Amino acid sequence: MPKRILSPEMWPTLVRERLAMWGKCIHTQRLQQRITAADLCTRLGVSRTTLRRLEQGDPSAGVGAYLAALLTLGLADQAIPSLPAELWQGTGQRVKPGRQEKGGADAEYF
Repeated sequence: MPKRILSPEMWPTLVRERLAMWGKCIHTQRLQQRITAADLCTRLGVSRTTLRRLEQGDPSAGVGAYLAALLTLGLADQAIPSLPAELWQGTGQRVKPGRQEKGGADAEYF
């Protein structure tokens, strides 16, 4: 079964704006660094069509391709700042909801 790809209108506005910004950045920096499209495609291991989609901010292009392009152009740290450690480091234990969060005895009624 083929993957179902969302139409661009279905992505949140912030996501579309960020991808468009990344795409413009990839295109602009590729030109400023005088890297040909063919050379960047070779470095990234993608087709010319995929690079075109990246530079246009197409949401259907894989996030890995965007990140690889930004990294290759030396822009990863500026375009994608690192997340604070407390967001991804944890104890690995689930936090159980309290009795009030569960809704108490009436929770099963609704």
